[in-house]
Amino acid sequence: MKKIIHRAASRGFANHGWLKSHHTFSFANYYDPERIHFGALRVLNDDSVKGGMGFGAHPHDNMEIVSIVLEGALEHKDNTGKQEVIRRNDVQLMSAGTGVVHSEFNASKTEDVSFLQIWIFPNERNVTPRYAQKTFDPAARENTLQEIISPDRTAGNLWLHQDAWFTLGKFDAGKPTSIKSKGENMGTYLFVLDGEIEVAGEVLNKRDAIGLSEYTEELIKVNKAAEFLLIDVPMLQ
Repeated sequence: MKKIIHRAASRGFANHGWLKSHHTFSFANYYDPERIHFGALRVLNDDSVKGGMGFGAHPHDNMEIVSIVLEGALEHKDNTGKQEVIRRNDVQLMSAGTGVVHSEFNASKTEDVSFLQIWIFPNERNVTPRYAQKTFDPAARENTLQEIISPDRTAGNLWLHQDAWFTLGKFDAGKPTSIKSKGENMGTYLFVLDGEIEVAGEVLNKRDAIGLSEYTEELIKVNKAAEFLLIDVPMLQ
């Protein structure tokens, strides 16, 4: 088994006043040659935006972009005419493909919005841009793992142009679970949203992360009530 540990305090940080952003991987003015990506996982930004503020219209191409709101609400607009509000328990994905221009603003004038923005390298370039959004029942991840994105393109599922899975879990203290590799040349990136867990001999706390590859199965011990996100991706070079 191979593992890499990213502690919360080791992340890049940008404070723009209206925006506070922690970067797990190199992004914008934060650069670490040892932290460019984990397989097909390119960006994991942990953002907080003040009320009434946001990101103006800006372009993306050839990237799969996932947004998960943790608190508050985020308003999305793009040049296809799509306009949506993403709230807690919503997951939004956008295949930028040949190119899309979008904006993201706090939907509230007074309350902060906190969200994760995650970029995945696609396995197919220059696809037609697409957008999807789905609300997930938080009760369905109580002491179990809730799959929110998978390669399954069955109607109603959220999927990316990549063999990638996203899974959420919320566990009480003392309620263990296990994770299994998705296959050869696949890796699992575990990001702790809250609480304390132990996996692969490492104790992880809020916003700590571990990347595992070349493994079969690992037990997750829950030392303190915890929520976490799992991202399974191909281990690209």
